[in-house]
Amino acid sequence: MKLGFIGLGVMGRPMARRLLEAGHEVSVWARRPEAVAPLLAAGAVSRANPAEVARNSDIVFTIVTHGHDVEAIVFGEQGLNKGLAAESILVDMSTIAPALARDIAERLAGSGVHMLDAPVSGGGVGAEAGTLAIMVGGEAVVLERVRPLFAVLGKTLVHIGGNGSGQVAKACNQMVMVAAIEAAAEAMRLAAAAGVDPEKVRQALLGGSAGSRVLEVFGSRMVARDFAAGVEARLHHKDFGLLLNAAHGMGVSLPVVATVGQQLNALMANGWGAADTAALLRVLETARHR
Repeated sequence: MKLGFIGLGVMGRPMARRLLEAGHEVSVWARRPEAVAPLLAAGAVSRANPAEVARNSDIVFTIVTHGHDVEAIVFGEQGLNKGLAAESILVDMSTIAPALARDIAERLAGSGVHMLDAPVSGGGVGAEAGTLAIMVGGEAVVLERVRPLFAVLGKTLVHIGGNGSGQVAKACNQMVMVAAIEAAAEAMRLAAAAGVDPEKVRQALLGGSAGSRVLEVFGSRMVARDFAAGVEARLHHKDFGLLLNAAHGMGVSLPVVATVGQQLNALMANGWGAADTAALLRVLETARHR
């Protein structure tokens, strides 16, 4: 298939490479030439701008940080909409506001272009291994055209509903996951304050009903004090801002999320945005000295 890929960061680069290795023709564009170079060596074709990517693709994937980045890539001066043909598909795998995903889909539909919002969970490790969890919003018939490509990228695929619903599912994922990271940090903090070995506590919890992937991975990083980023905490901070704004607009009370959001604010204020979200433990330790 003739594919395009924009957003060649920690997750996007291995995802694009997997599509290349599956035998597809992949056009790429990035603001930074160094982001494109490894994929050119693997057989990708560099294009001058997003519009050129679109002109050479039937399906274009995007995975960037912010909603305004997605809008600029799609509707900018040399945006994808200048090159997307009728019946082509935009698959946005970024994490953005559900309302924005719906708005972009509606605007593209006026030109006969389809869109799926398909945010993912699994981080760089999942992107490398092709084991991402993919949450899809959009029309079922459009999803069927893309399903073979999603099979290259992920292990779990759930069609949530119409456009924007994939982003709602991703917001729910981030709520549960980051709240669990905060809970793990508080458990490790309490164990240390009580003079008990946090690693032994973690091992005990893993064998019981508190066991989780978060406790396994992030708890291990906390015990080892390895705060090098798996996923940078600033991205979770951004996601919490999106979901809290959405909840506010709907009048939905999310008290746990609001509290964890304040902890993420404190993490950012301490300058740890580029660290792993396991650094929420450091926020608790800092509070001790106040």
